[in-house]
Amino acid sequence: MSKRFLPEWYPQSAIQLAWPHAGTDWQRLLPQIEGFYHNLVDILSHQQQVVIAGDPRLDRERILAKLGERGANLGNLRWFTVPTNNTWARDHAPLALGDQQGIELLDFQFNGWGGKYPCDLDNHINRGIDAQGGYGAPLRQVNFVLEGGSVETDGAGTLLSTTTCLLNPNRNGDAGRAHIEASLRQHLGVQRFLWLQNGHLVGDDTDSHIDTLARFVDAGTIAYVQCSDRDDEHYPALAAMEAEIMGLRQADGRPYRLVALPMPAAIHSAEGQRLPATYANFLITNHSILLPVYGDHADQRAIDALAAVSGARRVVPVDCRVPIEEFGSLHCLTMQLPQGALAHA
Repeated sequence: MSKRFLPEWYPQSAIQLAWPHAGTDWQRLLPQIEGFYHNLVDILSHQQQVVIAGDPRLDRERILAKLGERGANLGNLRWFTVPTNNTWARDHAPLALGDQQGIELLDFQFNGWGGKYPCDLDNHINRGIDAQGGYGAPLRQVNFVLEGGSVETDGAGTLLSTTTCLLNPNRNGDAGRAHIEASLRQHLGVQRFLWLQNGHLVGDDTDSHIDTLARFVDAGTIAYVQCSDRDDEHYPALAAMEAEIMGLRQADGRPYRLVALPMPAAIHSAEGQRLPATYANFLITNHSILLPVYGDHADQRAIDALAAVSGARRVVPVDCRVPIEEFGSLHCLTMQLPQGALAHA
C-alpha cells in the first residue's frame, strides 16, 4: 500500500512552531504575542516535543529562560535557527505521509497565500531544519503550491477542502480541478475528494482555508462552523456550506457524525475591520484538543460541543484574542509532526 496523508490524530512526536520577532507582522503586538507563545509552549511541552524555528535575530537564551520561568518542559524543546518571515507554521511546515514502512515529509511550495505576503524565508524553513539534522524522516521537495491549512484528511484516503482556495489560480496557475486532484492523488496518496464550494469568514486572507470552516475530529466526524444569526453577514454562505456538509458521505456511504460549532460575536480590529475568529481552528495533539477561545459567551458552547466527540482527549481552551488580531488562530500557528518525523526523538 502506498503512503497516505496522515490525519492530525495520528500519534505525534512534536508540534512545529515559528517564533515571532520584530521583523514579522507581530511588531506592534510583540509582547502580547510572545506571552501567547509562552503559554502555548508551556501547554504543549508537557505533552510532547516542540520544534521551534527561530530567526537569527532572536535572543534564544532569553526566550528559553522565559519559557523555563513559565514552567515549560525545556527538555522537550528543539530550537533551530532559521530565518523567518512570519509565524504561520500550518502553511509552511511539512505535511506527512506514512505507512507500515515509515514516514515521509513533504515540503510543498509556499507562495504567501497567492502572493499576498512575503514568504521567501518561510518557504525555506523546513530545508533549514533538515540541514541541521532536525528531521528523522526524509524531506521531499514538491513543486506544487499547497498550504497545510487548506487540506483536511481522514487518514483513509479522503481529502476535504474548498474550491475557493485549492482551485484558485493564485496558487497553481490555470490548473483545473482534474489536474489539481491528479496532483494531490500523486503527492498525498488520497483517492477521494470532498469539495466545499461555499463558506468564508470576513477578514480571512487565505481564500477560505478549510481549517477555518470544517475539520475532521476523527475519520467519521466533522466539526464545522454554524451561523445561526440570520442578520450576520456570514449567514448566507455558511448556511449554504452547512447544507453541503450535511450531504457529504463517508467512503462506505454512511453520513458523517456532524458537530456544529457556534460563531463567536464579531471581533473587530482597532481599525474597525472584522476579524476571522473561529472555533474550527483547533489543534489535535496526542492527549488534548486545544481549542481557540475569544472571551466570548459562545466559548463554553464550543468547548462542550467538541468535548462530546473528543473521546479520551481533553478539550483545553487557549485564549486566542491576540493571534486573531493578525487574522489567524491556533491551528494556523502550529503543525503536528508524526512519530518518526524527528531525529533522536
